[in-house]
Amino acid sequence: MVDEVKLLGVSGSSYSRRVEWALRVKGVKYEFIEEDLQNKSPLLLESNPVLKKIPVLIHNGKSICESMVIVEYIDETFEGPSILPKDPYDRAIARFWATFLDGMCLDAVRKGLWSKREEKEKNIQEEAYEMLKIVDNELKDKKFFSGDKIGFVDVAANYIPFWVEIVEEATGNVLITSEKFPNLCAWIDKYLKCSEVQENLPDRDMMLSFFKAKALAEIGAK
Repeated sequence: MVDEVKLLGVSGSSYSRRVEWALRVKGVKYEFIEEDLQNKSPLLLESNPVLKKIPVLIHNGKSICESMVIVEYIDETFEGPSILPKDPYDRAIARFWATFLDGMCLDAVRKGLWSKREEKEKNIQEEAYEMLKIVDNELKDKKFFSGDKIGFVDVAANYIPFWVEIVEEATGNVLITSEKFPNLCAWIDKYLKCSEVQENLPDRDMMLSFFKAKALAEIGAK
């Protein structure tokens, strides 16, 4: 039986790109269905009735939701290079860091990037720096989070190397510098040089235009 794999997503979304990366690593053929989040399709609403969000993987008619849950499913279901470590302890540690990066860290970084650079909002950026420092410390003396190749945790952090830098340019709120976070910046450089990453990034100019318009509307950045 030939697997039927569809991915409901948005091409500019870091969440969708996580799933696409995993599918490509495993060599899985899939159909990408672009969603309009302002006018969600009946298929999306039917496939993810609880959260009504992308991405959604539809594998042989069955829906799986939430990007990192989907990445785990892909790793367990399809043949190919392992994404999560084989050792149970290492897998647990990888899940811990992925949860941190996809939760507390992402929330703090997002707020820091979209703050209005006013005195009263300095604490928002300080919280982002605190979260990023934790990530920087974890990457000390490491090429990638789990070894010599990109894995589960690196995928959870995929918004940092590409999307954060673009939003920094759009808003003028620069969070990540080599002076503050040398290990994180070294990781970003190595991550972006990987061919499987370069092949799985949206158009930078398109993304920058989108975020500049959003920044102008939301925080008055020019």
